[in-house]
Amino acid sequence: MLGNMSSDCIFCKIAAGEIPAKKLYEDDQAVAIADIDPRAPLHVLVIPKQHIASLAEVGASDKEKLLAGHLLGVANQLAREQGLSKGYRVVINIGPDGGQTVDHLHVHLLGGRTMHWPPG
Repeated sequence: MLGNMSSDCIFCKIAAGEIPAKKLYEDDQAVAIADIDPRAPLHVLVIPKQHIASLAEVGASDKEKLLAGHLLGVANQLAREQGLSKGYRVVINIGPDGGQTVDHLHVHLLGGRTMHWPPG
């Protein structure tokens, strides 16, 4: 379910411009920032401006599905702009067991090196 900005959420504060971050992209729905603890030469987080705790909270409404698709589209656009023609990885961690450490939906874009499987 789509929510409003959460006053105690670091990603909401980054999206609102209250906390500085290296922004690589921004539109009315999302912002993309460089990860402060990168796991690849290029590690970008694509964050919706509306507070959504995780992908598990995205429901069946067209608006929610379009937003989730938009985040993936932004990741793809950034990958092309960064010249990741040999490939890249897009990851969405969900919940503590899935590795999610910030309770705000975000897409990781990782590239610039060969990725291995399984990842973790």
